Amino acid sequence: MNTELTLGKKVADGLLKQKALLVVIILLAYMAFGHPEFFSSFNLMDMLKQASVNEMIAFGITIVIICGACDLSVGGTMCVSGILAILLMNVLPMWIAILVAVGAGALVGFINGFFVVKQRTEPFIITLGMGMLLKGVCQQLTDAKPIQPGNQEFMQLANGKILGIVPNIVVVMILAFIAVFVLLRYTAFGRNCYAIGGDYSVAQYSGINVIRTKWVAFVLSGVITAVAGVMLSSLMNSGASTYGDNTAMLVNCGVVVGGTSFAGGVGGVWQSALGMFVLVILSNCMNLMGIDPYVQQAIQGIVIVAIIWLDCYTLKRARETV
Repeated sequence: MNTELTLGKKVADGLLKQKALLVVIILLAYMAFGHPEFFSSFNLMDMLKQASVNEMIAFGITIVIICGACDLSVGGTMCVSGILAILLMNVLPMWIAILVAVGAGALVGFINGFFVVKQRTEPFIITLGMGMLLKGVCQQLTDAKPIQPGNQEFMQLANGKILGIVPNIVVVMILAFIAVFVLLRYTAFGRNCYAIGGDYSVAQYSGINVIRTKWVAFVLSGVITAVAGVMLSSLMNSGASTYGDNTAMLVNCGVVVGGTSFAGGVGGVWQSALGMFVLVILSNCMNLMGIDPYVQQAIQGIVIVAIIWLDCYTLKRARETV
């Protein structure tokens, strides 16, 4: 009996520590009784497709946040990479155009890293400004109008299906998750990221090349975001300067909701994935319930604030107990 109580307490404590997981369980339980159509294979696969782009971006941002920084340029990077891929396909083979577009994302990350790491400027302001700059570039490239690819194969890049079941974009998201998970969990680079986010000075005195590590984190974020941007343009079969207007804030919120701390050194890619799924599942649930879109936005804000407040409150109580 005592063993069962102990096990139950451990499970309860684990759920309280993982607020995003608790919200997901509550939502799934409610939908199981109230709206069973939520669990249809079509709806579940559609949710995965909707989540894929922002999930990929969240994986890249997670690396930067663990290092104790942030990247608000992801909306512009995503937008410009998709547009570049479409424009370059008019003069280059599709895969070369895509590689150049991904290289542009790496360049954005490199520039962000230069200002943040080498010039020691505030990452919030620098990356926000970079995002605004890229949005302006996108408007100039497209004349503020949607553009469509001339290569019809491009659309199949994201919309094609593996074995006729799983969309390619979901497969790319899973591969990105595995790559970042292994990078953070099983490599020296990942351990260095956690060390830098935990205490920059201590990491520096420990012999870690903090400048290179943090700089590479920004480059990786740019690369992964560019891949997500190319996949989004393929999914929509178009590129537009309006893509990604709210992406930076939404994804950063999702990452923090999942439990990756903006202070750095805490969290991981699976927590970020879970945090983003909270927002996607919540949106899907509200759509099925017929809730007004304007009310949905307010509810999403309430849920985000509640989860983060509860997390901060739990940490405060834990410190007071020690």
